[in-house]
Parts: sequence; C-alpha cells; structure tokens
Amino acid sequence: MRKIVAGLFISLDNVFESPDQWHFPYFNDEMGEAVSSQMAASDAMMLGRVTYQEFASYWPTQTSDGEAGELADYMNDTPKYVVSTTLNATEWKNTTLIDGNKLGDEITTLRQQPGKDVSITGSGTLVRSLLRDGLLDELRLLVHPIVVGRGKRLFDEGDQIPLTLADSKTFSTGVLALTYHRA
Repeated sequence: MRKIVAGLFISLDNVFESPDQWHFPYFNDEMGEAVSSQMAASDAMMLGRVTYQEFASYWPTQTSDGEAGELADYMNDTPKYVVSTTLNATEWKNTTLIDGNKLGDEITTLRQQPGKDVSITGSGTLVRSLLRDGLLDELRLLVHPIVVGRGKRLFDEGDQIPLTLADSKTFSTGVLALTYHRA
C-alpha cells in the first residue's frame, strides 16, 4: 500500500515559508541525501493550490540541460495531484486536480493504487489538514537551527496533533531530520 509522505524544511520557530531565504547555508550532502531518498521513494507528488501555482509558473520552462538539471525532468514528468477547493483546471502536464472537499476518498484511492509513496513538498495548509484528519502517513521535517521570526508557520496556535517519533538524525550543520507518524 502506498503512503502519503510530507517533507518540509522548517525553522526552529515553526516557519516553513520561503526556505530559499534561510535554508541554503545549512544544505550539505547529508541533507541532499535525505531529500533525494524521499524523491526516490515516491512516484507521485501531491501539492496544495499555492505550491502548485508557484511550481507551475517555474518548472515547465526548465529542462534537464538547463540550470535546474535532472530535477526539472522529475518535477515535470512525475504525476502530480493538486488539492484545491478553488481551482477549476490545471495546465502543467501530468497534473490531476483533486477536489479538496473529497480529499479523504481520493487519499483512500491513491493509497490502494500500485506504486511508490505520494510525496508532498511545501503545501503547509494541505499538510496541516491531512495531519488533522489522520490522512498523512509520515511527516518528515528538516528542522534548521535558525529562528526566522516571521512567515507562514506549519502549525497554528491551538493545533494539537499527537505524533510519534519514528526516526531522527542530526546532520553536521545542526539540522535535525525528524520523521513522525500520527500517534
């Protein structure tokens, strides 16, 4: 059975927004391996509307022989499931729109299909919703030793979602790789 797995860069103060502004000083081979292993374990992506629109405005114009390298092929060729209650259509190739109001049924269907994991990148609102509703199988956080001070936070004030630590590693940069399952 397939798993729904979310992987996020996050700061000590719970910020996941705009990691391109704060995470690169901590990126090294250890983190590259963690990110690559999540990509290798999946054969589909799930994205929220905002992340989808950001990615769809950039990745379709990238090629494997350009600056983005092989990642461009992965992003463009991998099947994508976009969860939204407001989008009516998608334009990026290999993209299927999922009505956010029917997410539970769609997750059940995706889990039963043959294949590898379905990976979620970014999409904090979607991740929060899946966690709250018990639909996320695994949450992988790369916790960076930095306080960002502002930005979208993964968890809202008042959220209470019990989790169980399944795995942890400390990278030489001080980043913690934490894997959680819902308790």
